[in-house]
Amino acid sequence: MITLLTIPGLWSSGPDHWQTYWERERKHTRRVEQENWETPKRADWIERIRAAVRNAPGPVVLAAHSLGCAAVAHLARQATPSELARIKGALLVAPSDVESPKYPPGTDGFVPMPLERLPFKAAVVISSDDEWVTPERARQFASAWGARIVEVGAKGHLNSASKLGSWPEGQALLRDLGLDS
Repeated sequence: MITLLTIPGLWSSGPDHWQTYWERERKHTRRVEQENWETPKRADWIERIRAAVRNAPGPVVLAAHSLGCAAVAHLARQATPSELARIKGALLVAPSDVESPKYPPGTDGFVPMPLERLPFKAAVVISSDDEWVTPERARQFASAWGARIVEVGAKGHLNSASKLGSWPEGQALLRDLGLDS
């Protein structure tokens, strides 16, 4: 059994976010809860993700959104070999550009964005009109991470405002990547 761990971004994911839908509708899906969603510290977020990976009953797949994608990239650099061995892959949706001058203030330790190859299979999903990352920058992240890039057209930040519901296209990506639980 694979556990799907959802990793929201800054301010978490509300009731109409695709991650919340997945948590309600999909078996073996759990949110990595953070103590501080408003002014997060990278070290705290990474430790919570590492604990969720260690405490899962078996292998995990990470489904990250926005700042959660940066957290996964940092996690890949800090996790132990045994933790990394448990991660089957990652779906990285709308990775926000933490280095952009228009990125909201208040986060600690997420800059610079890691640009090393991820040690697990990954796909980066981007929108052409995302307010928090340009398509060019998102493509740069995907290339550096060794991830497949999936461009979904103009759908905003791929969050609650995008009205994706349970986002069947995202769930199909999990299946296509062999990451479905």
